[in-house]
Amino acid sequence: MKAFFANLWKHRAHIVMALPGFLILFFIMYVPMAGLVMAFKKFDYQLGIFASPWCGLENFQFLIQSWKTFVNMTKNTVLYYLLFTVVGTFLNVALAIMIDQMRLKKAAKTMQTLMIIPVFISYAAVQFIVYAFLAKDTGLINNSLGINVSFYSKAAYWPWILLIVKIWKDTGYGSVLYMSVLAGIDTSLYEAAEIDGANKWQQIRHITIPSLVPMITVMLLLSVGNVMRSDTGLFYQVTRNNGILYSTTQVIDSYVLGQIFKSSNFGFPAATSFFQSVIGLLLMLFANWMVRKIEPENALF
Repeated sequence: MKAFFANLWKHRAHIVMALPGFLILFFIMYVPMAGLVMAFKKFDYQLGIFASPWCGLENFQFLIQSWKTFVNMTKNTVLYYLLFTVVGTFLNVALAIMIDQMRLKKAAKTMQTLMIIPVFISYAAVQFIVYAFLAKDTGLINNSLGINVSFYSKAAYWPWILLIVKIWKDTGYGSVLYMSVLAGIDTSLYEAAEIDGANKWQQIRHITIPSLVPMITVMLLLSVGNVMRSDTGLFYQVTRNNGILYSTTQVIDSYVLGQIFKSSNFGFPAATSFFQSVIGLLLMLFANWMVRKIEPENALF
């Protein structure tokens, strides 16, 4: 114990530097976990969280009481995760490589700035931008093409609409991490490849992309933990919570938000979050185990 405290005192400067980050992590990520007990309680405002009566798995039963709705929103959640992850990762990497390969560095920085701007626009504002394009009578698409399509009553269009909105909003910001990796690649590798007669595409294929694989793997592993979660603003606000579109737009998070507005049973969203977290943890552990078997250096742990 004496050696432990001596070591703490020796590294006191590092501990002080790390303390703000530790406190933020502790109070924002770990302290709220005490609220998970609400998943097993019938919450009463007068009694508070810990004094409210236990209800067992009643809140989980409420989650799956409508089997068809539960299956549909779970299917949508997983499929949208796969769609956004595959397309988003490809475009993030492609954009990062494209900007990195631009000869005019000032133009590259300008383009990067313009691509990042959408991430700072709230979905509360994005929904009006989308509506300006898709409105039946006044929408830009219908007026420009001379058609009369009611997008807000056709569920089949919305997987593609949401994909376009997601790409527009997140791709620029998502490419930043990959650009930081590209900036760290030894330029002598490209010079040696050029001397050997490799063209730009061959340099990208054999140097750039392999250098990005570890970061891509880490980002995919981290995202697997959120496979059961979705961007609530995208699915709830952009679609305007239109019941006609539920077959292709309702995900678990938007369903929970809708239920919160309809009732004061906070045990239900707590049960849903608990369910999402457990499934996400198990999937991340499995994905990390698979990566460790194939390429141990790219595993998280």
